[in-house]
Amino acid sequence: MPLATLLLALPDPTDALPLLNRSRELLAERGMGVLGAWALLNLVVSGYLVARTDKRTEAHYFHQMNVGWNLVNVALAVFGILSAHPNQVAGMTLADSLTAQFNFEKILLFNAGLDVAYIATGSWLRARAASTDRRPERLLGFGRSLWVQGAFLLVFDVCFYFLYHQFAADLLRLL
Repeated sequence: MPLATLLLALPDPTDALPLLNRSRELLAERGMGVLGAWALLNLVVSGYLVARTDKRTEAHYFHQMNVGWNLVNVALAVFGILSAHPNQVAGMTLADSLTAQFNFEKILLFNAGLDVAYIATGSWLRARAASTDRRPERLLGFGRSLWVQGAFLLVFDVCFYFLYHQFAADLLRLL
């Protein structure tokens, strides 16, 4: 096959970059949608159950922590959805695109580290409950909630990172 035919078959980088940027923004928007759905599910279920559990039980504090935790998650998801602009990234330069790509990747990796800290804190709270007479059920419930929320967020952030990171290779090919 002649070289000229091969060169014509290659995508024009000026066409590929806006498409990549739009796809990245759509993925970020969908990811925040997943976080928002998780948060709303937790708010509905734990919001319903917190009012129906005995205040002296681990279950009550588990649901109470889930409600508080997921109010924050809803706020983050709404902010993330509103911050994504899939139709407004067409004019980004390759340098701006790479910066945006790697900044978001750093955020996801930092969040994954925080998620591990949440799980560890949940373990610490549950261990602490064994050595206290003052409302151990609260420490047990809060600790279990941190396990569940931290585990979900760890899986979410790591999976999201690997999905999002696929765009890095595409962007680097345009160099």
